[in-house]
Amino acid sequence: MQLTLLKAKLHQARVTHSELEYEGSCAIDSNLLDAAGIRENEQIHIYNLANGERFVTYAIRAEAGSGVISVNGAAAHKASPTDRIIIACYTQLSEQEAASFKPTLVYLDEKNIIKRTGDAIPIQAA
Repeated sequence: MQLTLLKAKLHQARVTHSELEYEGSCAIDSNLLDAAGIRENEQIHIYNLANGERFVTYAIRAEAGSGVISVNGAAAHKASPTDRIIIACYTQLSEQEAASFKPTLVYLDEKNIIKRTGDAIPIQAA
C-alpha cells in the first residue's frame, strides 16, 4: 500500500508578487526551495491564510536571497501581495518507508527569512 505524506512545507510565507500575465506557477526564492527540499517543477499545494483559498500549481526558482514568493498566472486571482500562505508538497511512500519518514518544515518570518526548521508538527492540545 502507498501512503501520501507531507514531504515539506514553507510555513507562513508572504506573497511578494501576484503576476496574472506570467506563464503560471509559483516562483520561490531558490534558498527556500533548497531548504525545504522542494524541486523546481514539483507540484505544490498553496493554502492562503488570508482568504481560505487552496490551490495546486508547481514551483519555479526565483533569485536566491530575494525572498520572492510570486503567485503567477490564473492562481494570481487567489493570492495577493502580503497574504500569508503555506506552501506544501507531498510524497508517496510505502508503509515501511512511512514508518521512519520525517517531513522538512521551514518556518518563515514576515520577510520570508527562515526563522527555524523542524521535522515534526507539535501535538495539538484540546
